[in-house]
Amino acid sequence: MNPVAAISTRALVDRLAHGDPDGSVTFGELLDQFSERAWGLFLLLALLPNFIPIPVGVGAISGALIVLIGVQLLFHVEHPWLPRFLARREIERATLVRFRNRLDKWLGRIEKLIKPRWQGVLDNKYGHAFSGFMLIVLGLILALPIPGTNYVFGSLLLGYALALIERDGKLMLLCWTLGLVEMTAVPYISAQAIHWGAVFTAWVGGLF
Repeated sequence: MNPVAAISTRALVDRLAHGDPDGSVTFGELLDQFSERAWGLFLLLALLPNFIPIPVGVGAISGALIVLIGVQLLFHVEHPWLPRFLARREIERATLVRFRNRLDKWLGRIEKLIKPRWQGVLDNKYGHAFSGFMLIVLGLILALPIPGTNYVFGSLLLGYALALIERDGKLMLLCWTLGLVEMTAVPYISAQAIHWGAVFTAWVGGLF
């Protein structure tokens, strides 16, 4: 067994951040290093912008990557495929370190709850395809310009990444359920965002 397949998510994230803090690594190189866990790692990296303070609009970037992952899972692609321009995209080690530091304490707590179990849920071809379908829909939702939702929606998708990395079928079933709940709640959340946006605009207009 490849030693990478036996390490925890927390150790995997530590390994991502290891190296020259002033250097960088390409997206493709990272996925090649973690072949057995490449799908979960790909999803984890796609979510990275949602957990680091960077300009607005990151949801659209993450969402597009997550849709790409979902399509490949839906059609049972064995190893993540990336367009050449994306595979060559460099990620600064400093960014990975910030990502690690932001999630480290939280990952330490949740790893007490997740473990390899019910793996038939993940290995079953129908479950594999359903995970892909869910990621396509949730990726599209994440890309929607709904204020204040990137962190919340990103946290649910982080659960999918952890389930894939840790081979936890029980966690995946929970993520499927929460994903369905999110899908039904999005129209209400969108309507509320539009309403309060209009209220705020009217309030600002009244000041001038």
